[in-house]
Amino acid sequence: MNRSASIKDVATHASVAVGTVSNVLNYPDRVSQRTKERVLKAIDELGFVRNDAARQLRAGHSRTVGLIVLDVGNPFFTSVVRAAEDAAALNGSAVLLGDSGHDAAREANYIDLFQEQRVQGLLISPVGDVTERLDLLRERGVPTVLVDRLADESKFSSVAVDDDAGGYLAARHLLDTGRRRLAFVGGPTSIRQVADRLQGAQRAVKEEPDATLEVLNSDGQSVLAGRSVGNMLVERGREDLPDGIFCANDLLALGVMQSLTMTHTFRIPEDVALIGYDDIDFAVSAVVPLSSIRQPTEALGRTAIELLTEEVESQNPMHRSVVFTPELVVRQSTAAAGASTDS
Repeated sequence: MNRSASIKDVATHASVAVGTVSNVLNYPDRVSQRTKERVLKAIDELGFVRNDAARQLRAGHSRTVGLIVLDVGNPFFTSVVRAAEDAAALNGSAVLLGDSGHDAAREANYIDLFQEQRVQGLLISPVGDVTERLDLLRERGVPTVLVDRLADESKFSSVAVDDDAGGYLAARHLLDTGRRRLAFVGGPTSIRQVADRLQGAQRAVKEEPDATLEVLNSDGQSVLAGRSVGNMLVERGREDLPDGIFCANDLLALGVMQSLTMTHTFRIPEDVALIGYDDIDFAVSAVVPLSSIRQPTEALGRTAIELLTEEVESQNPMHRSVVFTPELVVRQSTAAAGASTDS
């Protein structure tokens, strides 16, 4: 196998010093146009590729940012990642993505890997409490910003959405359309976002003396997990069916919707109103357009990069927590008779 051309080979081929080739690659303004063209021609003819890994070792960091999310299969996180990638690209950086899959051990492996890669910094939507681990990471020169999770400003910067307020909005909307036997679908509550959304829903239900809220734990946050809960509700029958269901995310809501409507036994929203969370693209194109709580995914991803850039560039960064307010989007799945909906 032929070895790759080295910077020394390029220098010999162009009849210049190794330092001149280095200047062309890193400080082109220091080199005359004629010499620069000769070096670039040699690079092209030899097929030279810069050893960026070696350069990163010398500099102590790279042009990459690590990003760990809970579930890259969830369109919510996909949108956040895309926005972060776009923002990082404007800074001349790239994003390395890790999917923890709600697994703490897998999350820890990604943290180790990104540290070995000498990333500029880490963005993370953590599985649980990783404060101790992230403190150690910061001591080793890797700043961290929490994404979709509020943090203690004395320790970290963070960007999040007020999920308690979002849960309140969802349940309050169901109550305002006349529903009183509500159910919350989500799990596990060890996931902070799920717990906060449930807490907000409980707060709204307490405002109505004749309203109840049943908690239906799901085995995960996927469409299949929602379908499983929906199947259980179908088996319970019409008399024991909630008249309003709030799901912790849109994937769960779509699964519940599939189970309730596939039997042609239950109608949405006439028999049961259904609302999700995230307002993913699939929500509007569901068989019954899904009401949802919209999160500003583009702003989340962009702001996460902005906060991390502040941490990287400042010798003594002031940590900041940015909290966005969610928005209720009403569609057919919760519409009361004669109500207008957002399509």
